[in-house]
Amino acid sequence: MGLNIIIGLFIFLARVADMSLATLRILMIMRGKSFLAAMIGFGEACFYITALSQVVRHLDNPINLILYAAGFAAGTYTGGIIENFIALGHVNVQIISLEDSSRLQEILRENGFGVTMVEGRGKDGMHNILYVLLKRRDLQRLMKLIDSEDKKAFISVMDTRKIVGGFFPRRKAK
Repeated sequence: MGLNIIIGLFIFLARVADMSLATLRILMIMRGKSFLAAMIGFGEACFYITALSQVVRHLDNPINLILYAAGFAAGTYTGGIIENFIALGHVNVQIISLEDSSRLQEILRENGFGVTMVEGRGKDGMHNILYVLLKRRDLQRLMKLIDSEDKKAFISVMDTRKIVGGFFPRRKAK
């Protein structure tokens, strides 16, 4: 009985590791870091094969199948947490302000964000569209600033794979 618990726990943890690495591997591919993605993929495959071999070797214990699937789910969840924690890369945030956005632009710039403003015409007339390119780790701070100034703003966030040129102001001390 004790060996079955150890094998089941191993299957679960190996699958959590495998799926967490899968998330990181995909992120590295999306960021153009193919070599690092390949190295992560090697580790991912090792965990996957080892976990699967234990399930197949111990088919007499159906709990192992459940733990294998639970490890997949938990690893997917864990990978998402890790991805949010490390917040690699940049995002482009488009803010469509239904009101005068001059105060919002000022607040964003005072907080170290670069802002580009263009005018756009929507269903209800002219609106200012603000573009902010920033590090993903700063996204939550930006969203709080926007919400504090313009609760009705329409906000769209897009991942940015590559940046060439431009100006990134240094982050101001808090």
